[in-house]
Amino acid sequence: MSIPVLALVALLPILVALILMVGMRWPSTKAMPLAWLVCAMGAFFVWKLPVSYIAALSLQGIVVAIGVLIIVFGAILILYTLKQSGGMETIQYGMQNISRDRRIQAIIIGYMFAAFIEGAAGFGTPAALAAPLLLALGFPPLAAAVVCLVFNSFPVTFGAVGTPVLVGFKSLTPLVDTAVASGAAGINFTNFESFAKIIGQWATVMHGPMAIIMPIFMLGFLTRFYGQNKSWSEGFAAWKFCVFSAVAFLIPYLLCAWILGPEFPAMIGGLIGLGIIVAGAKKGFCVPKDIWDFGPQKTWPAEWTGSITTAEATEFKPHMSQFMAWLPYVLIGGVLVLTRIPQLGLKGWLTAQKIPFTNILGFSNVSASIDYLYLPGTPFILISLLTILLHKMNGKAVSAAWTESIAKMKAPTIALFAAVALVSIFRGSGVADAVLNPNNYPSMPLAMATAVAAMAGNAWPLLASFVGGLGAFITGSNTVSDMLFGEFQWGVAEHLNMPRQIIVAAQAAGGAMGNMVCIHNIVAACAVTGLVGAEGMILKRTFWPFLLYGVVVGIIASLMCFVFLPHLF
Repeated sequence: MSIPVLALVALLPILVALILMVGMRWPSTKAMPLAWLVCAMGAFFVWKLPVSYIAALSLQGIVVAIGVLIIVFGAILILYTLKQSGGMETIQYGMQNISRDRRIQAIIIGYMFAAFIEGAAGFGTPAALAAPLLLALGFPPLAAAVVCLVFNSFPVTFGAVGTPVLVGFKSLTPLVDTAVASGAAGINFTNFESFAKIIGQWATVMHGPMAIIMPIFMLGFLTRFYGQNKSWSEGFAAWKFCVFSAVAFLIPYLLCAWILGPEFPAMIGGLIGLGIIVAGAKKGFCVPKDIWDFGPQKTWPAEWTGSITTAEATEFKPHMSQFMAWLPYVLIGGVLVLTRIPQLGLKGWLTAQKIPFTNILGFSNVSASIDYLYLPGTPFILISLLTILLHKMNGKAVSAAWTESIAKMKAPTIALFAAVALVSIFRGSGVADAVLNPNNYPSMPLAMATAVAAMAGNAWPLLASFVGGLGAFITGSNTVSDMLFGEFQWGVAEHLNMPRQIIVAAQAAGGAMGNMVCIHNIVAACAVTGLVGAEGMILKRTFWPFLLYGVVVGIIASLMCFVFLPHLF
């Protein structure tokens, strides 16, 4: 069967999910199981995968989904624990004293705080923490989810201390070594480590313009779709603060990438940037004179809200010191940093603690594990328990927090099980086994990417980032997208005689931008904001920023390939 036909078959489950969730507004709890069924049928009838192997891949996906659900539960538990302890109202009071302007709050929490958390933890954690915070400050749940998903893009390439670059492209090591041994002109790396550093450097250059453009665009988006006046200009009026914030983030972001490597750009950029813009906002630096807010909650359309209530009060009171209220988040950030940097010694031990599921249904190539100590959700839960003592909560408040958190987990569980099971079939469909894959077909994502590459030709730099985005959309991970398509992107660049470093860097940037549209990130964001069932609506909103991001990255990659850096290997 030809690659274009395989690509169309592979595309069907995605189309089903999009049509049902976006077009027909089905909840993901109904749409994703059906999309999984379509994917399983394609794997059976076209790829000729045995039913038992499809079942094994699906079970593998369910195991992986349990890890995502632990993160979601931990984020919800932190939110409700702080609500019950009075910590959240204290945070609201403090944020009110920094700025009452929702545009400024969106930048502080959705952009900078989330960038730091992404740099430390990854795994979709930023949206899970930042979106409930915005909701608690008085944002409509739909707006909070969209803002946090979109802003969590430029840090993702360097999420979890550089994991997407360092782990995602590790499979390129033999190709890098061969290139170095050949001594070809234009090679500016000596081994995989130096190659990974270069990929990170060029990825920051591709992200850089969007780190400035996207905040301005999203504030305009916020005021246009969630403001009383439906005005783009009200959001654009905060452009000075957006530029100020972007510069505060970008300088340490770029310096870390170009001097240190891919481990720290997002974490250091987010941390330094957060400190600078909070200080600036308190002083009124670059802050618009007019304070912008959403209209009264009673005027909000029902589709903006969910099962988790938005703060209605306009005035808040402190129940404790700001330090004590923010301490759980400070502890979370500290624990994530300590456990993610290999040199500190904890990461290796934590990652070794697993609940393994090997040889699922007897297939040696199908395994998964739950890294129960390393998952970001674990420190969320542990620090929620510690918060009971720190905030001196009574039994009634603790019970209420846990009861509400558990209740919120029912709906996303079904959606995530189906979504990640689908992903597992996608990835496992190209297995190199004559019995399991008798026709030796490429995996479903690779079939789609190959079909696009065949049509693109020399226009590939414009599209390379969208392939990275496709990988993240399907898998929910920049790291996995890089694993899926890293060698493919290198091969296309080699075939077209284009700089490998630039095309691979476009893949890294694309995988990051894909996080705003990936299904299971959206499901997770909906879960923590009480919007289960609104996944299609969010995807509809995040698609346009995703498209804008890809166009900008594509133009930059093209200029690098054909104008500024055509001599690179």
